[in-house]
Amino acid sequence: MGLWLTLLVIAIAVIAFVVYSNKKRAERELADAEAEARRLYERLGGQTMNLTAPGDNLAAGQALADAGERYTAAGSQLDSAASVHQYRLAAETAVEGLHYVRAGREAMGIDPGPDVPLLPGQARAGSLKEPVSAEVEGQAYTGSPSPTADNRHYYPGGNVDGRPVPSGWYNTPWWKPALAGVGGALVGMMVIDAMLMPAYAGGMVEGAAEDPGADAGGDAGADVGAEDTGDMGGDFGGDMGGDFGGGFDF
Repeated sequence: MGLWLTLLVIAIAVIAFVVYSNKKRAERELADAEAEARRLYERLGGQTMNLTAPGDNLAAGQALADAGERYTAAGSQLDSAASVHQYRLAAETAVEGLHYVRAGREAMGIDPGPDVPLLPGQARAGSLKEPVSAEVEGQAYTGSPSPTADNRHYYPGGNVDGRPVPSGWYNTPWWKPALAGVGGALVGMMVIDAMLMPAYAGGMVEGAAEDPGADAGGDAGADVGAEDTGDMGGDFGGDMGGDFGGGFDF
């Protein structure tokens, strides 16, 4: 009887230790996710507040406006976050903003600053290296590696409804409805098929995976917790890009 009692006490102690350890680990993960999201949010805030585009540079102005929108959205997400996943979503939003500020700085011809962590799918999607164009339902859609008078809406690259879209400047943010899951998403898919799939096949996109259409959602991107040197870059561009919860590796 004494042996069984001893074994029972040991079993209870082991279970209590495991439960306690799991609880502490979960608390650390939550605290780390919150700290990382807030760090990126503050980094984006510093950049958006200290940068103004010239009035005649519409592309840079659009990018910085989108960065500011991402800053507001990330702040709202942080206010309501209560889980690791929710903090990671807020961090992704801030990273999107950093990419857009970076694009805005490039559009103004100034140093873009240190690198920004990659978004999910961004590495697989690559970036435009030549102008592209297509007509979908009577509407002309164009894209270019650098901003032009017509192409002043930036997209940092990634997945749109599971399809790869290279980073670049486009004449309209046609990807927004698809990313938001609202009406008009079908047009976005048609644009991808008509303009971007031929661009991939024709070698007009650089840095993309050999088959960017395969496993479009599988690129984990870079670690959002990568070393941050306080760059003044980043940009927001207006797209809602990516699913952060499964994309960044913390």
